[in-house]
Amino acid sequence: MSEESRRIDKWLWFARFFKSRTLATKFCLSGKLRINGTHTNKAHQKVSIGDVLTFAKGHHVRVIRIQALGERRGPAREAQMLYEDLSPPEVTRSPAGNPVSRPNSIGMREPGSGRPTKAERRATDRLRNS
Repeated sequence: MSEESRRIDKWLWFARFFKSRTLATKFCLSGKLRINGTHTNKAHQKVSIGDVLTFAKGHHVRVIRIQALGERRGPAREAQMLYEDLSPPEVTRSPAGNPVSRPNSIGMREPGSGRPTKAERRATDRLRNS
């Protein structure tokens, strides 16, 4: 194989977007991947340096420009050198699914801060009702 191109499933696995090459292949076959704006459903599709990949990973849309093809599936630091992340910043959302403009909105608690006490609930109710 020439160094000018690499299979997309193998590159996604090298870049550590998927835990196994089998998962990367299944994702490519699902048709949820775009290469330079064109949908593809082939795991054997060739990619080269400069190609832009667009795909959804969880609730986040990833836009990636390939910087290098890689020789192996190495550590995370090495994998991050294979691409440039062009993704827009992730928007934080409230439990209702609405975008949150400020992280400390009225009545919003920091994630992981636990259940509010009775006094904190009353204070929140006073803020919301006034």
